[in-house]
Amino acid sequence: MRVLIVEDELHLAEAIRDGLRREAIAADIAGDGDTALELLAVNAYEIAVLDRDVPGPTGDEIAAHIVASDSGMPILMLTAADRLDDKAAGFELGADDYLTKPFALRELVLRLRALDRRRAHARPPVREIAGLRLDPFRREVHRDGRYVALTRKQFAVLEVLVAAEGGVVSAEELLERAWDENADPFTNAVRITVSALRKRLGEPGIIATVAGAGYRIDIPV
Repeated sequence: MRVLIVEDELHLAEAIRDGLRREAIAADIAGDGDTALELLAVNAYEIAVLDRDVPGPTGDEIAAHIVASDSGMPILMLTAADRLDDKAAGFELGADDYLTKPFALRELVLRLRALDRRRAHARPPVREIAGLRLDPFRREVHRDGRYVALTRKQFAVLEVLVAAEGGVVSAEELLERAWDENADPFTNAVRITVSALRKRLGEPGIIATVAGAGYRIDIPV
């Protein structure tokens, strides 16, 4: 999962980003409305976390932009405005959830995962392909009934590959979906992570390399 955090308090935004990363959730930060709109225009995010009171276009205006784009992206408003009228206004603007400051990071993570499940309601909660069984809620992977222990990053990469259902996923897309905007596009992180993931999954190899294109789950014909 990749989220956009729109928050002008830099220390808080960085603390949220770092906490989400520990939960295998990639996060980018926008400290003002203009930056948020720029990032939304060039990156694919699953969820937007908006502070309503940011410089430039406000969180409310960003929410309106997301709703108007018809992208279906869930919006979680994270703000100090805690009156009932504030919450009602947020939901009327199109927010899918509303969390007031101060808050517990664990609660934010749970709410993000819940929004992600709702966003992908058409997708089965547990995916099975080519002997793999991936449970995104429990964050567990089994291959032919055998539990496979993965790091958070390995799980994130496998989740993207499994979701493609045998389709080719480029290294660039894996970098975008499983890392964040600070990842070096010329890094070997994807290749190294895929290599380690192959070892964890064992033989016979199930992740195929498509020369010049990317990676895919090898589905037996």
